[in-house]
Amino acid sequence: QVQLVESGGGLVQAGGSLRLSCAASGSIFRINVMAWYRQAPGKQRALVAAIASDGSTNYADSVKGRFTISRDNAKNTVYLQANSLKPEDTAVYYCNADIDALGPNINYWGQGTQVTVSS
Repeated sequence: QVQLVESGGGLVQAGGSLRLSCAASGSIFRINVMAWYRQAPGKQRALVAAIASDGSTNYADSVKGRFTISRDNAKNTVYLQANSLKPEDTAVYYCNADIDALGPNINYWGQGTQVTVSS
């Protein structure tokens, strides 16, 4: 069984920063892509940033230059450094990972962490 546990959300003023973390645990052979998604009230869940096992990244246009995704493969952990936060960044942020547990790859989700940016 694999679990993703997120931490680091909270309330921050516009222009501030937060660092989100997501640690994967359980029977893991290899983690392929790790990513952060977010879902604002009344909107669909959308990709924020993703990082492959080789370190290559991609970002939503709305966060380019402000957010940075990184990973520590030894700790099975992905991070999202969010700077220059805006009220429109307010959402529940979800960690996502594509995991090889010596069987078919399975896509896992974390429970979500709330990020609220006040104006």
